[in-house]
Amino acid sequence: MGSSGSKPRVRHHPPQAPHHDDDDRLRLGGRHPDMWGWFVGLIVFALVAVPLSAAFAFATNPGTQQLFAGRLSDATSAGYQAFWWVVTLMLLALPVLVGYGIARMSPRALLIVGSVVAAFFIAVLVLGQMFVF
Repeated sequence: MGSSGSKPRVRHHPPQAPHHDDDDRLRLGGRHPDMWGWFVGLIVFALVAVPLSAAFAFATNPGTQQLFAGRLSDATSAGYQAFWWVVTLMLLALPVLVGYGIARMSPRALLIVGSVVAAFFIAVLVLGQMFVF
């Protein structure tokens, strides 16, 4: 423990990368999750475009009430139009909600939701083949 003239060793820790909230979310191909949200929302909008158009047509033309049997044909004209306006608004909100969900969900949550949707789709196909056709 003499004075040998050497300096005491100082431990240097390697710099740590700052933690970003985006690291917890899905990053595919180096793209930001918001871009994937926009992309998936656009795809969902393309898928619901025809039902959205039909719901809007039913909401704006009360004469189409005669096309439906059952509860819709028994409803008042205002009730019939209100029903189709609600359906139109729900179909319009669907791409926004799906895109937002994709952009904000973690990869694990996306995997769980995707698995549930896939299982539901397969169940609908199987049950449709068994009972409808």
